[in-house]
This record gives sequence, C-alpha cells and structure tokens, in this order.
Amino acid sequence: MRDQDQWEELFQEFLRDRMGTDPAHGLDHVRRVVANARRLAEAEGAKLEVVLPAAWLHDCVVVPKDSPDRTRASTQASRTAREWLARAGYDRSLLDEIEHAIASHSFSAGLSPRTIEAKVVQDADRIDSLGAIGIARCLMLGGNLERPLYDSDDPFCEGREPDDSISTIDHFYTKLLRLSDTMQTDSGRKEATKRTEFMLFFLQRLTEELSATQKG
Repeated sequence: MRDQDQWEELFQEFLRDRMGTDPAHGLDHVRRVVANARRLAEAEGAKLEVVLPAAWLHDCVVVPKDSPDRTRASTQASRTAREWLARAGYDRSLLDEIEHAIASHSFSAGLSPRTIEAKVVQDADRIDSLGAIGIARCLMLGGNLERPLYDSDDPFCEGREPDDSISTIDHFYTKLLRLSDTMQTDSGRKEATKRTEFMLFFLQRLTEELSATQKG
C-alpha cells in the first residue's frame, strides 16, 4: 500500500506528460491548488484522501481557454483521473467522490459540488485565480491569447458590458471579481475576500496611472 507521499510523486509523474502550453495552468498552478486544498481541507474537516488526488488531477485534461470544448474539460479530466487511479491501484471506494470533486471544480462547467471535499477543491482552484498570483495568471493568459491589456475607449467597463474577448482587464469583470461570491467554504471565502481586495487595489492603481497618462 502506497503512502500519501508516494501517491503525490505518482500524481506529478502522471501530470508531467499531460500538461498543455497554457501558461496559467501548468504544474506550478496545480501545486498551488494542492497547497490551497490541503489548508482548506484541514480547516473544514474534509477527507484528504479524496481532496488531494482531486486537487492534483483536476487539470489532467487541458482544454484551451478559447476552445468551444472548454466547458467539458473538467468532465473529461474527472473520467481520465478515475481511469488512471483505478489502474494505479487507488482505493476504489473513493473514486466516485474524487471524480465528482474534479468534475465540479470548474467555473465554466457550472456544476454544483455536493460534498465538502468537492467544495474544498473548487474553492482551492478559484483562490488561485485571485490576489497577486491571480493577476499574474490573468496577464500571462491574456498575452498568450494576444489580447490587448485594456480597451482604450473604456478600460474599466464603465459604459459597456465587460467582454474578455476584447481585453485582458475585462476578465476581471466577467469572472475574477465575482469569484469570492461563489466560495463554498468559510475558510475559502475569507481567503478569497482578502485576495479580491488586493485585485481591487490593483485596478484602482491602474485607473490612476491611465488617467495620468490621458491627462498628459
């Protein structure tokens, strides 16, 4: 019987050959989600034997953000993870819970987590989209998709509906600033609120700098 450290080494080996080229969803992202999930699980009393494999394998199928198949990525990942875990000899009595936690973690999939373990994994993933690391990931992804940083006519969506196909900053308004309201756990909500406050500070500072540029 493998211990937790041995399983985590296997998870990383499995992922190394499967991660795509999305700069915001590489192995470093997965490691941060695992760290978030571990902290939330301990605070919320969730089962680590479900939370950790789900956190490690939540992005084992990577679909580009601009792909029409993006909404199905988490379901594909959950099935792939289940099949691999079964072959690797993971406890079969936990596979249903792990599969559900992976399938329901995604924002774009729109699935509701039914267990505390699934709620922890969803919160852990969304927390990594917030704060300083969330800003960095957003900017990297926008650059990778060759989107402009902001719409020169209305950078902060004051007179129009936000559309993140137009600019990177629009993604704050279409998704990122809304994430704290979707948190499923008390501990996740506290961390998300703190990180969202930092993002609002960033946007305020960006507003001031752009305003000074326009006046100049």
